[in-house]
Amino acid sequence: MDNLYAINVGKTEFREGFNLGDAARILAIADPDLVNFSSEQPSGFGKTGLDRLAIRLQSLFEQFAVKLAVIVVEIRIQGDVAYDYGWHDLTLTPKNGGAPIHRRDRYVDIWRKNPQGNWKLWMYMDNQDVRDPFQPDRVPSNQPTATGARESSCTTVH
Repeated sequence: MDNLYAINVGKTEFREGFNLGDAARILAIADPDLVNFSSEQPSGFGKTGLDRLAIRLQSLFEQFAVKLAVIVVEIRIQGDVAYDYGWHDLTLTPKNGGAPIHRRDRYVDIWRKNPQGNWKLWMYMDNQDVRDPFQPDRVPSNQPTATGARESSCTTVH
């Protein structure tokens, strides 16, 4: 399988795991040595970190119906290591009623190819996208920039 395609498949599995509330599907793409720097969560490393991530995901899926849209800006492959970055646009709808919660995070993934030739998510980092203090009503838009990167447009939800 083409490397770029394989990483895109991994990102699709990540998205579908969230959208279907399937923690096992998300964990299946993780490298056993995963380094997890998720926003507002304790850092996680290896098996212990994966175990904690599984508990957090189960709790999330018990409490919320999740809708995740992944906006990949770029995937770069360098040998047996690759990285991608972009945004995760997340809507959490409480299962016990209440208003949906919208969150938009910027993320960086680092993937590595294991000895079997499969790409696994090795390092994950995200944090909440924030408004520009000089343009307080704008979060980056999905228009091409001078560098060719794309931003995605959304109005901040308060």
